[in-house]
Amino acid sequence: MSQEQNTNFFEIVDNRSLVDKVEMNLLNFFKTKNLKPDDLIPKEMELASSMGVSRTVIRESLNRLKTMGIVESIKHKGTVIKSPDFSALLQKSMIPHILDNSTLKDIFELRLVLEIGMADLILKNIKPEDIEELDEIVENEPEFTADVLFEINHEILFHGKLYEITENKTLKNFQRVLLPVFNYAYDSGLVTKPNSTKKHVSHKDLVDVLKKGNATKFRNAMRNHLENHFNRLYD
Repeated sequence: MSQEQNTNFFEIVDNRSLVDKVEMNLLNFFKTKNLKPDDLIPKEMELASSMGVSRTVIRESLNRLKTMGIVESIKHKGTVIKSPDFSALLQKSMIPHILDNSTLKDIFELRLVLEIGMADLILKNIKPEDIEELDEIVENEPEFTADVLFEINHEILFHGKLYEITENKTLKNFQRVLLPVFNYAYDSGLVTKPNSTKKHVSHKDLVDVLKKGNATKFRNAMRNHLENHFNRLYD
C-alpha cells in the first residue's frame, strides 16, 4: 500500500483534549437551550453523567468558562450564566511585553478610530462640570514642541475623561485595555517621529469645540487632532 493510500485510509484524529471537547459541549448546550444571564446550569454530577466523563473534567471545563466570564458560581444557588465583560478578557491578555509591534500598532489604530467615533456620545452626555474639568486638565498641560504632541500622563488624563463622558460602560472599560498603546506610542518612537505636515489641533482646541456643542465639528476636530498620528503611522 502506497503512502498516499495510507494517508487516505485513516480518518483525521481529533486531538483536542477531553476538557476542550467538554468545554465546546457546554457552550453548545448554552446556545441550544438559549440560556440567559442568571439562568442556572445543571450540576457537575448531572453534566458528568450526561457526557460520560469524570466530575474532574467537568470542573476544569467550568473553571475555563469562569475565567472567560461566561459562568460564575453563586453560594447556595449553583453555577449560573453570566454576561461576560469582553474588555476584561482583553485586558488580561494585554501584556505589552508579549505583544509584537504589529499588534500594538493595530491597537493604536483602533484607539484612533474609536476616539473619532465617540463625538455623538460625548456631545449627548457632556455636562458643565465636565467642561470645567477638561479646562483644568488642559490648563495644567505643558507646552509641546512641533514634533512631540503630548506627554503621556496628560494624554491619558484628557482622553480618559472623554471616554468617561460617553457614559458607555463598555467604552470606559475598553479604554483601560487601550492604555498600553500610549506607552507603545512613546517606546516605538511614534510620537517623536518627524512629521512634515505639522498640523495639530490641541486638547485646548478640542475643549473650545465642545463648548460650542456641535458633534460634527467635534468629530472633525478630533480627526485633525489625531492627524499627525495617522501620518506617522502610514509615512
